[in-house]
Parts: sequence; C-alpha cells; structure tokens
Amino acid sequence: MRFEVPQFIDVEDKIFGPFTWKQFVYLAGGAGAAVMLFIVLPFFFFLLIGGPIIALAVFLAFHQVNNRPFSAFLESFVHYTTRKKLYLWKRAEVQRVTGEERVVVPEQSYQPESIPTGTGGITALSSKLELNTLEPETPE
Repeated sequence: MRFEVPQFIDVEDKIFGPFTWKQFVYLAGGAGAAVMLFIVLPFFFFLLIGGPIIALAVFLAFHQVNNRPFSAFLESFVHYTTRKKLYLWKRAEVQRVTGEERVVVPEQSYQPESIPTGTGGITALSSKLELNTLEPETPE
C-alpha cells in the first residue's frame, strides 16, 4: 500500500483570490488605516502619514528578506535596536579584603638538582641498535 507524501508544505494556501490569509490581513489593515486617515486628516498630512503605513502594509504582505518574511526581519530589527549593544562578561562576586595582611614566606635557598652525567649510555645503545649487536636478555 502506497501513501501519498505531502509536498510543498512550506507554501501557504491562497484564501482570498491570489492572497494568503496573512497577506490579506496586512493589506486590509493597511487599507483600513489609510481610509481612516484620509477621512480624518487633510490630504497633505494623509500623504505624510498614510504613505508609510501603506508602504509598511505592502512590505509586510509581499517582501522577503533573505527568504524570511518581512515581519520576522522587522521583529529582529526592533529587538536589535532596543537592546544593549555592549556585552560585558559578568564576573562572579569576589569579596575584597579591607586591611593589610602580609604573609611572610620563609626564604628557602634554591639549589638546582644536578643532572647525572652518564658514560654515554644512550650513545652506546644507539650504536648497538644500528649494528644489530644488541644481545637479547635471557631469563634465568
């Protein structure tokens, strides 16, 4: 029995003509706000305020930035502009000592350990290995 695997699951359904639900809501909201501003304000102020609102609605409905919806880009932009830009490492609280206490460390004389000088054991061993004259040890 074969099952049909759904394809194109990332494509939204068209609800209102050529528009998806999100696109329709953005465009209807922008158009509604523009109509209200057109009724309330003089034409010059309507152009100043209504133009950016209509442009925002069109961008929200149709524009994508890096294959992401413009709403996600706008949300990231608002988060970036409203938060701190300087990130500091937060140190743990350290108790500070208020008083002078000096610790006296007794001085010890430093004498470097002497390196034993061999009789050329490594050199002799390497030459024996090169000449294959090394005799295997036999357990007794």
